[in-house]
Amino acid sequence: MDNKETQALDAYSQAVIDAVERVGPAVVSVGMARRAPERLARRGLPELHGSGSGFVIAPDGFVLTNSHVVNSAERIEVRFADGTVSRATIAGDDPHSDLAVLRIPGSGLPHASLADSSALRVGQLVIAIGNPLGFQATVTAGVVSALGRTLRSQSGRLIEGIIQTDAALNPGNSGGPLVDFRGDVIGVNTAIIEGSQGICFAISSNTAKQVASQLINFGTVRRAYLGVILQMAKVARHLGARYGLKQEGAALVTEIDPEGAARKAGLQTGDVIVKVGDRAVFSPDDVQVVLGQHRIGDSLIIGVLRGDERLEIETLPTLLKEAA
Repeated sequence: MDNKETQALDAYSQAVIDAVERVGPAVVSVGMARRAPERLARRGLPELHGSGSGFVIAPDGFVLTNSHVVNSAERIEVRFADGTVSRATIAGDDPHSDLAVLRIPGSGLPHASLADSSALRVGQLVIAIGNPLGFQATVTAGVVSALGRTLRSQSGRLIEGIIQTDAALNPGNSGGPLVDFRGDVIGVNTAIIEGSQGICFAISSNTAKQVASQLINFGTVRRAYLGVILQMAKVARHLGARYGLKQEGAALVTEIDPEGAARKAGLQTGDVIVKVGDRAVFSPDDVQVVLGQHRIGDSLIIGVLRGDERLEIETLPTLLKEAA
């Protein structure tokens, strides 16, 4: 290896080291416990335990992690790399985005800031940091493999803007930060596709910022509710040609909540939704994604095919019932 190659390797290594030193003190291990089902308790296993990672996002004790790490927990402990242990409570939990915010006592805590993930580029160096055992940070490095992926959460909803990376993860690193070479957090590590090697995912920091802000302020994420049940539908070719629709798929309204915004606005069962706001609808998932981003109280125009007609219906989505 010549001198230039050595210098390049040193520069790469130094970038990773600098990033870890900057963010590492804010990365924590998250341990949870909950009562075991009765059938297990009878066998001498009174509690079930789980663990993952997280990181402090505010010096006054807010910790960001994955929802699946702490969901249903009855007792949560957070452990820093220096061995400090704190009991934590859930400030807010959002299974739909697989994010949760914990609260721990303290002030002036080492913390990491969520950067702007929209500036990411495919091929960019990224570093995944976790604290699965609570003793020291585990570090893997790789590149951004793809941007704009979608990932279905355990609740069934789609998470948009997912970052795909080849930085190796393990389940204990779930909830830890994905950072760039400067040590800026650009994602929250969240999953591994079982049976695939080197395919790992992170929720973008821009999504995490929006969700964490609402969890801290409201304890939940306020999402818009239209009041329809949808299934996949096809756009008839002659209607697609007549109205200039480029998509083949759409969303068929199969049921309507009698008290929901859709019924009040005049949507009907059998309507085929082809557009929501400015977004073309290729499947029911597109409707869900728009509602997840829509501001409560603002009107939302729904484009539908009803028979051979193309209609635009103004709706006023309300707060999702489960978030009320």
